[in-house]
Amino acid sequence: MGTTPLLEGLPPNGRERLLAFAHEVTIPEGDRIFEEGRAADQFWIIRTGSVNLDVRLAGRRPAVVDVLGPGDLLGWSWLVPPYRWRMGAEAFTLVRAHVFDATGVRALCEADPVLGLAVTRRVLDVVARRLSATRHRLIDPGGAGASRQPAPP
Repeated sequence: MGTTPLLEGLPPNGRERLLAFAHEVTIPEGDRIFEEGRAADQFWIIRTGSVNLDVRLAGRRPAVVDVLGPGDLLGWSWLVPPYRWRMGAEAFTLVRAHVFDATGVRALCEADPVLGLAVTRRVLDVVARRLSATRHRLIDPGGAGASRQPAPP
């Protein structure tokens, strides 16, 4: 497995301890990975492929707000109570990823506050970057960030 910001610079054995809660999965193109509002009990680190993050708008198709690819963390709602997805996700292409048991990772982080703080800081960094990217897309929908989004069907 390649490196990802979530797994970099952790306390000793932190990476290995987190990976103990993971296994490899393949997600077919077009499969819904999770739905906004449902229980967030897993998260993924994408190895190959791309995933659309989306939000539901009343009476319309989900709107894509970000596209994730290799090395990206998919899902952060598992770390923030009430542990419900704040967005939805769909495989835009065939995806290979490591899926993590969020309940186990949360328990590990509680038992080891140093590791827990390191994981929380990395996840918070992901949330901050995604918020910034989403704000830029809202301000300039046709700008540089738009080129990563797939064309509408």
